[in-house]
Amino acid sequence: MSTEEPVKGPASYFPSIEKKYGKPIAHWMQVLEKAGPLKHMELVSHLKTAHQLGHGHANALVAWFSAKR
Repeated sequence: MSTEEPVKGPASYFPSIEKKYGKPIAHWMQVLEKAGPLKHMELVSHLKTAHQLGHGHANALVAWFSAKR
């Protein structure tokens, strides 16, 4: 029996994001940092349109990014 807690919240998407888009999470944090002072959904839209991320993946990255600021 494992004593590790399962990853919850936005970070639970990170393995599939890295696998699907071939970039580490640190890359996406830099993309969001460079995007400037945008609101949550503006950042999500930026990831979806400029980088072709799916909505759930983009939303998870923005949620994590915003929580760390």
